[in-house]
Amino acid sequence: MTAAAGDHGGGGGGGGGGAIAALRRWTARAVPATPAERAAALWSFAYFFMLLAGYYVLRPLRDQMGIAGGVRNLPWLFTATFLTLLVAQPLYGALVARLPRSRFIPIVYHFFVVNLALFWILLTLHIATALIARLFYVWVSVFSLFAVAVFWSFMADLFSADQGKRLFGFIGAGGTAGALLGPVITIGLSVPIGAVNLLLAAIVLLEAAVFCVYRLERAATAHPARRAEPPTRLGGGAFAALPELVRSPYLLGIAAWISLQSFCATMLYFEQIHLVAADVHGAGAQTRIFAGIDLAVNLLTLATQLVATGQVLKRFGTGATAAALPAIYVIGFLAIFFLPTLAVVMTLQVVQRWLHFALAAPARQVFYTVLGRAEKYKAKNLIDVVIYRGSDALYGWVFDSLQALGLKLAGVALLACPVAALWLIVSAALGRAQERRARLDAATAAAAAAE
Repeated sequence: MTAAAGDHGGGGGGGGGGAIAALRRWTARAVPATPAERAAALWSFAYFFMLLAGYYVLRPLRDQMGIAGGVRNLPWLFTATFLTLLVAQPLYGALVARLPRSRFIPIVYHFFVVNLALFWILLTLHIATALIARLFYVWVSVFSLFAVAVFWSFMADLFSADQGKRLFGFIGAGGTAGALLGPVITIGLSVPIGAVNLLLAAIVLLEAAVFCVYRLERAATAHPARRAEPPTRLGGGAFAALPELVRSPYLLGIAAWISLQSFCATMLYFEQIHLVAADVHGAGAQTRIFAGIDLAVNLLTLATQLVATGQVLKRFGTGATAAALPAIYVIGFLAIFFLPTLAVVMTLQVVQRWLHFALAAPARQVFYTVLGRAEKYKAKNLIDVVIYRGSDALYGWVFDSLQALGLKLAGVALLACPVAALWLIVSAALGRAQERRARLDAATAAAAAAE
């Protein structure tokens, strides 16, 4: 009996060990990382998964509230978002200047969690519901940019340009997987527990993201040069990012890239909102439309990120990869000009968001890997947050003005085509500049190692 029990236990242990070994082999194949990078890559994946799952629980609620508040009010909501960011940016800059990375990143996410708890209380108690709905629309727009910008600043700080080309597609897939979970939670739970209580689910997911931040700090051994950089505070002032941006043609190029993307995305978003408001009736149906778009985008993105993003970046470089998105916009806007229907607009929305998340966004994050640490956290946040939303606000009013002048959706789409073409040219130029900087960094590192 004892011997048999011992044999059985040994066999079970061997089976368990074999399963663990098989899991490790599968992980080694699935994660495009060296053994030294693997822990940091996996915790980065988990961090982005939790972060975007929380955001995508909230996104359909935000879009529905935008329609409920009246599509004519959207330019005002975009402007309110930009003004909020103008206030928040120097506060963030002061926080970054005074605290090390390991402290200010959790503080940013805990702040958003407290905000969500306040929204939940106010909406549950039905206090000024219409006003709170508009504030929530603005808040989600601010949160989406700040939270994701902080994440990618962290990634650009941890990984080099070459590592970014290999790993950012995989890490981005973590966010996409989370973005798949978010709409599923919203669709499945919005009726049983009520839309307001979905805020509690988002709170749990954000706190899980903070846990991943702590674990990632401990596992951040991706690159010897990065390990040598102590996680000290960056110094400088609350407004240090602005002179950094103005002095750097490279940063100005990235800012132009963001602004041109915003123009195209805003024109398409407003066309989508107007057509959904006209053709789809009822808050539930509208919310399901937006959640369905999110689900389709994220399924396509996840498959691409896991299989192709890293290979495309290595094969074609950052410039050509980033240029794929404006190329699709040129084609899509021409299609809308000839056939301005909800089906065509939704198709372009799905395709452009797919290519944005799967290819253009990882390429854009690689642009930042060749910058200094202060630029990665300060100037990058100024570009990705304030300039992005400032462009959104400006182009929201541009769309409204074009409509006031009598231009129909087809005409707006035709007007956007040359802007998308200019954006394509900027993408190619930035790609060449990034490659030059990366080669210079590699040569400098090799010379330092030889001394």
